[in-house]
Amino acid sequence: MESQHEPGLDRLPPTAEAPPSATHRPTGLPKGYGRVYRYYDLIMAAFVTVLLCTNLISAPKRVELGGFVFGAGVLFFPISYLFNDILTEVYGYKRSRKVVWAGFGALAFAALVSQVVLALPAASSWPNQEIWETVFGGTWRIILASMAGFFGGEFVNSYTLAKMKLWTGGRFLWTRTIGSTLTGEAVDSMLFYPIAFLGRPGWSLQDVVGVMIANYLLKVGWEVVATPVTYRVVGFLKRVEHEDYYDYDTNFTPFSLQT
Repeated sequence: MESQHEPGLDRLPPTAEAPPSATHRPTGLPKGYGRVYRYYDLIMAAFVTVLLCTNLISAPKRVELGGFVFGAGVLFFPISYLFNDILTEVYGYKRSRKVVWAGFGALAFAALVSQVVLALPAASSWPNQEIWETVFGGTWRIILASMAGFFGGEFVNSYTLAKMKLWTGGRFLWTRTIGSTLTGEAVDSMLFYPIAFLGRPGWSLQDVVGVMIANYLLKVGWEVVATPVTYRVVGFLKRVEHEDYYDYDTNFTPFSLQT
């Protein structure tokens, strides 16, 4: 049988040794270690963008359409769960976990920036300090609520999907995307809305509970409607990335960045 070797190794001097990386892969490393993916970083950037925009721009505003009151963030926030489902299904729990922590870091920095900017004395010629405080004054609570909600919700969502993928043998993707959203969004909603809005002016307990339930139902419905899109994106990524990760030996602790 003809031996296979890296191009150029036959031109090494007789006394030279081939570099280890050119002749073998280190053993004992997790599956997928060192893989470079075409779209993984792009999805991470999109996830963080959606997270920041929905929590800082749309989350504080309540909207009423046809007598139905809900938070404006519900229109766009479920996209982050779609990204989480796609990441876990294609790349596995560990890489999804890394993206969630990237989102946490972005939220923490946004909270720091908003509070520093609010605390700086306004110029006498700038009359919009009160408006600025109205819009961003509750940012620290929203950020805290978002981080708490994401810590529970996103990891529960990813864990549920990864485990269901093993249980179903990779079949019935729709059961995983919807099932994981049911559990993840429940945890997220029960943490986010009370921490972010309970006790704030204009937010009674009835308001918080009502908006929380309405938003939860809308988010789950959003996921159901988006299922065909999820199927297409997952199928495309699995083909072009040559990856369909199963978390057989994964350590599901959220307190790790190992991939």
